[in-house]
Amino acid sequence: MIVVMRADATAEDVAGVVARLERQGLSAHVSEGEERTIIGVLGSPMDHAELGPALEALDGVDHTVRVSKPYKLASRQFQPANTVIEVRGVKIGGPEVVMMAGPCSCESEEQVLRIAEAVAAMGARLFRGGAYKPRTSPYAFRGHGESGLEMLAKAREKTGMPIITEVLTPGDVALVGQYTDIFQIGARNMQNYILLEEVGRTEIPVMLKRGPSATIEEWLLAAEYVMAQGNKKVMLCERGIRTYETATRNTFDINAVAYAKRESHLPVIGDPSHGTGVRSLVAPVGLGAIAAGADGLIVEVHHDPDKSWSDAAQALGFEAFGKLMVQGAAVARAVGREWSDAGVEV
Repeated sequence: MIVVMRADATAEDVAGVVARLERQGLSAHVSEGEERTIIGVLGSPMDHAELGPALEALDGVDHTVRVSKPYKLASRQFQPANTVIEVRGVKIGGPEVVMMAGPCSCESEEQVLRIAEAVAAMGARLFRGGAYKPRTSPYAFRGHGESGLEMLAKAREKTGMPIITEVLTPGDVALVGQYTDIFQIGARNMQNYILLEEVGRTEIPVMLKRGPSATIEEWLLAAEYVMAQGNKKVMLCERGIRTYETATRNTFDINAVAYAKRESHLPVIGDPSHGTGVRSLVAPVGLGAIAAGADGLIVEVHHDPDKSWSDAAQALGFEAFGKLMVQGAAVARAVGREWSDAGVEV
């Protein structure tokens, strides 16, 4: 249920509604919009039929609405205004479309710093890199662990870019949290509810990738797991789903980008690297995601893509990445968004 306050409602009126909810063992999520305040009711009231009229009788209340979605905190019905997540001065979910870029795996300190300096010069706003890697084969390179995290921290120190990296298990959350600015929850872990609850107990932003066979509702409910623990700084990432098509690694769901933006107030990021698995398709699909409303892209970049230790087929070289940055600026501005101008000629 949500409580819609009147436009002239005072802070005391809002406090009165919150106090009433708390007396009934419920909690409130207050969302202040430009025109009016909306209060989301969290918990399970004993009698829905009586609660609505009781709240509508309070000072400053305009009306109440039953939330029909199974996800509450992630729903735009619950919070109409967009969530904007600020990470070391970079705002995700605001007017600017942000680029997150870097190697699939942290291979060496030299490699990480080389790529970080290059993508930063071309306008990337956040640096991605894998220190812990979930791999289909147990014999594939699975990351350097904490030494990889140390490489990422040095890249942040060198370039000023916040870093995003994947956390694989609940037991790794504390360690990874000492280094990263954003937790990445990979597609394979989208429904690892214990891990979702663990990152939800932190104050570190979370990027939640959609599972390869997950519906949009399941994806949003996974976000709800994180938010229900108190961490509201969640962003969604569409990274392609598994379909009957074999020409590409996955099928990037442009529908999901636009639908998630309509249904949820959370920022939405597109991952055309994993969404296609084909280097030549990363840019056109990424541009499509921006046009559909994505708040950012996360792409894999390597100084020598063919020699990348993981996901070589989808990694962009520096020249291709620079071209994507120029094209991304044009598309972002065409749909009324902003774009980093650093190193980009338009």
